[in-house]
Amino acid sequence: MTRLPTGTAGQVYGGGMGYFIVVIAQTIVLPIACGVWELIAVGGDPLLVFGKWWVFWGVGSRLLLAGFVQTSGKGPTAQILGSSQTSTAERQLTKELGTANIGMGIAGLLAIIPDWALPAGVAGGVFLLIAGLMHVTKRGKNAQETLATWTDLLVGVVVVILAVRMLAGTW
Repeated sequence: MTRLPTGTAGQVYGGGMGYFIVVIAQTIVLPIACGVWELIAVGGDPLLVFGKWWVFWGVGSRLLLAGFVQTSGKGPTAQILGSSQTSTAERQLTKELGTANIGMGIAGLLAIIPDWALPAGVAGGVFLLIAGLMHVTKRGKNAQETLATWTDLLVGVVVVILAVRMLAGTW
């Protein structure tokens, strides 16, 4: 796995491996751990319980953190775009994407409120699914972009399944 260059998300996430640890924790480990804990403690429909936690961690905390990193100018987004030296326009675009991620991240955190997982997660989940699909065919992805692609797809698919299940239950 490649290390992020100095001044990028590698520092923000705590070093080269920090990015991988945080993303895997937010999209796999924490949703599963919280879902298992909730099912043991209070029970419930496993799909709804795990869906809520995937929205909270995979959409909420992940997009919020990504947004803060992007708006700070210390994230890997410009490098993912293929720029070694970012232009003013690329920095502006990255910051605007960051503010959108902050908004979707805050909405995703609202999944913790009963019955809010679906509305809180749809925008961020669909965004992640489409972003992941757009990156699948891109050639020459580095390790960070490859991880982002597949975890975007995972969270997006989980949120779509949650949405279908919740909407089917209301009809």
